[in-house]
Amino acid sequence: MGFSTIAIHAGNDPDSATGAVSVPIYQTSTYAQDGLGEHKGFEYARTQNPTRSALEANIAALEGAKFGYAFASGMAAIDAALKLVVAGDHVLLGDNTYGGTFRLFDKVLKHYGIEFDLVDTTDISSVEQAFKENTKMVFVETPTNPVMSVTDLKAVSELAHARGAKVVCDNTFMSPYLQRPIDFGVDIVVHSTTKYLNGHSDSVGGFVALSDEKDAEHIQFIQNSVGAILSPFDSFLVLRGTKTLAVRMEAHDKNGREVANFLTEHPKIQKVYYPGLVSHPQHELAKRQQTGFGGMVSFETGSLENAKAVLENVRLCTLAESLGGVETLISHPASMTHASVPIEKRESLGITDGLVRISVGIEDVEDIIADLDQALS
Repeated sequence: MGFSTIAIHAGNDPDSATGAVSVPIYQTSTYAQDGLGEHKGFEYARTQNPTRSALEANIAALEGAKFGYAFASGMAAIDAALKLVVAGDHVLLGDNTYGGTFRLFDKVLKHYGIEFDLVDTTDISSVEQAFKENTKMVFVETPTNPVMSVTDLKAVSELAHARGAKVVCDNTFMSPYLQRPIDFGVDIVVHSTTKYLNGHSDSVGGFVALSDEKDAEHIQFIQNSVGAILSPFDSFLVLRGTKTLAVRMEAHDKNGREVANFLTEHPKIQKVYYPGLVSHPQHELAKRQQTGFGGMVSFETGSLENAKAVLENVRLCTLAESLGGVETLISHPASMTHASVPIEKRESLGITDGLVRISVGIEDVEDIIADLDQALS
């Protein structure tokens, strides 16, 4: 079946009791049992919930995975995936990753004996040289947040597997519509469902998709033991969102390309970060492993003063954290999403005080461009 068909139907069987075509919100904390040890597959809502189960089947199918688990946030999902490593293990982490991911490693996991090193995952030789005897995982984000660097997933996966390590990929920026990391050998895919999968800026959640049965059992154990689960209502919202994922991502991709081209030609913009531009250093790689370039664009204004002028003068675009909603959101990575990254590291990656990130929405693109133009003026 095609992607849109899977998005609409996977996990979305009509309700057996009523025939409802939308999966109901099972807002319950527990389930009646017919007798001791006799139940209908559901015992306690932290462990199982029918609405959450439907969503888990849906997103797993979209990612081409056998198993899927929904969490209360993207960070909870990432934390669960990282519990596949133990004290004494070493993890290679992409050097340009979401600030919250870096903070999890730097402020939390290292205190529990997890070693990690930052590495430029766009350079396969750097990844190879960074491996240690105790390296058990490579964590990549592609394209990266916010400078849109692209990692060769097939090459990284082959390198890691030859050394007995797993590969985890944060696929939030692309969604499974534009990129399916498992197809390139990645072991585990994580998402912030808050972003494109939900798509309407009204839910916070996370997801882990994978196909290895043993690892899946461990992730499910962590999900139940820690309890950072996605609520029934949020599961319903994300399940609603994935039904329109294909049409939304097409619109985000179309608008993203046009906005990137506009910014490239604007005299006040020093640099544009977007894999869809021929000038992007990994443009050809992005064409090979993605089916589009998406709606995330970053651009360099030259100074904090210039960035503030843009951010505080937009009218249609909304100055806010997050991304992936139908509305256009604009942000300042250095003081918002990546504030937890040391300033010297930020600047070495290109996350300067003048960098602005835009999550291009699905409004009429002429209106988005007009708003950016007047703000830049």
